[in-house]
Amino acid sequence: MASTTTAPAVTDGTVTVRLLGEQRDIALLTLDRPRKLNALSTHMEAALLDALRSSDVTECRAVVVTGTERAFSAGADTGELRDMTPQAIAAYYRGSGAVYEEFAALPQPTVAAISGYCMGGGLELALAADFRIAAPGAVFALPEVGLGILPGSGGIARLVREVGPARTRDLVLRGRRFDAQEAYAWGLLTEVAEGPGAVTERALALAAELTAHTPLTLALAKQVVDAAADAPKETALLLEHLAYAALNRTG
Repeated sequence: MASTTTAPAVTDGTVTVRLLGEQRDIALLTLDRPRKLNALSTHMEAALLDALRSSDVTECRAVVVTGTERAFSAGADTGELRDMTPQAIAAYYRGSGAVYEEFAALPQPTVAAISGYCMGGGLELALAADFRIAAPGAVFALPEVGLGILPGSGGIARLVREVGPARTRDLVLRGRRFDAQEAYAWGLLTEVAEGPGAVTERALALAAELTAHTPLTLALAKQVVDAAADAPKETALLLEHLAYAALNRTG
């Protein structure tokens, strides 16, 4: 059984939220701006923020974000930011630009279901997910250098943790495109689905698997993994011990 809600309509695009699963505990968020290949304008970012803050998402146990078969998201509307002052850019990151970090900070496990173009801000959004499943024909890139700018919503910070400095330099400095097979070989993807039509199905199956675990366990596991990526070994071990002790008290 599923229910559907839609975030407030925005200029040429919406974000739809559907609750799926036997317990209606999986939130499927769909980027819906097909005329612009789901480009993440500030309006679309604000709609996604509204969706992430809705009770459907805050009360669910797993989140899947997807787009269309043609595009997960072709990127951000960089033209909106081009003439902004540094002060205005700082305000942007406190506003709609915070959506990438807010998505990454969700306590629930998150899955990006990717078909078609996943570029620029779209790839940055996918990188903020815990798991990424892509269609064989998905196309990835961080092309910002060609516009005289850099990825600015976690693209570099997250990519370097996933694939290392050398490959990050290759992708960011050249802005080149790469495919799903290359992304999977690097460990950037959890899985390559059999075809575009299977991507969301596989993402929802993974989400259903994750909902079998208790929410607190998953939330603490996410926090420890994220912190351990940058922490010294001793700090990472301490976090593991503390999280284990906290969970043991709830058992």
